[in-house]
Amino acid sequence: MNKRPVLWLLGIGTPALLLAGWWLASAGSTDTFFPPLADILDRFRALWLFDHFASDVLVSLRNLALGYAIAALAAVAVGFVTALAAPVRWAVDPLIHFLRGIPPVALVPIFISLMGFGPEMRVASIALAAFFPTFIATVDGLRAVDRGLLDVAQVYRLSRRDRVVTVLLPAASPQIFSGLQVSLQTAFVVMIASEMLGPSQGIGAMTLLAQQSFMISDMWSGILLLGVIGFAANFLFDLVRRKVLAWYIGSRRLARAS
Repeated sequence: MNKRPVLWLLGIGTPALLLAGWWLASAGSTDTFFPPLADILDRFRALWLFDHFASDVLVSLRNLALGYAIAALAAVAVGFVTALAAPVRWAVDPLIHFLRGIPPVALVPIFISLMGFGPEMRVASIALAAFFPTFIATVDGLRAVDRGLLDVAQVYRLSRRDRVVTVLLPAASPQIFSGLQVSLQTAFVVMIASEMLGPSQGIGAMTLLAQQSFMISDMWSGILLLGVIGFAANFLFDLVRRKVLAWYIGSRRLARAS
């Protein structure tokens, strides 16, 4: 029996039921802080699909994409160098462990002091915060590569480049993708935090402004938009992960079936 349609139905049905429950529970509400979902959706359409789409939504998505891309590329590259070169590992490890102990949101005021409130500050703070999960996952994944694979590569006299591309990277890729997923979540949190500090553009800034101005329906619509973006980002990431790691997922299924 193919369980995939059932799983898809559950994945779609659960959010639909929650929205239906929210709609019924809030219908006719006169509570200032708990407006009807219909009002929130009206403000969602007006704000985020029209008035503030180009000026705030696209700005937030651009900062998130740039910061995350920089973090992912830098973390994988530095992770490979750190894992494969013992002197680099000994030199870098203390600094990495010191910096990753600092909460990512705590880095935002430092970047504001150094770079102001411009988009460069937001991209830099997102990139630094998202760097560490992928970096650590890359190093751990490379250290955990089966020694037998490395011995086979040595027997076949593979060059260093071929060894990295055909042996090390595929073997470590499942763990690297786990780190990339954590980095995506971290980047999303820091994106919102960086927009909430100081006068700025972005979804986080508009949501905070709505809360401070007692425009509660606007505030709820901003929170709803952040949830939608977070869901969509993780959905797209999972599609890419399944495509890239199809060989790994297939081998795990065969192992469980045998």
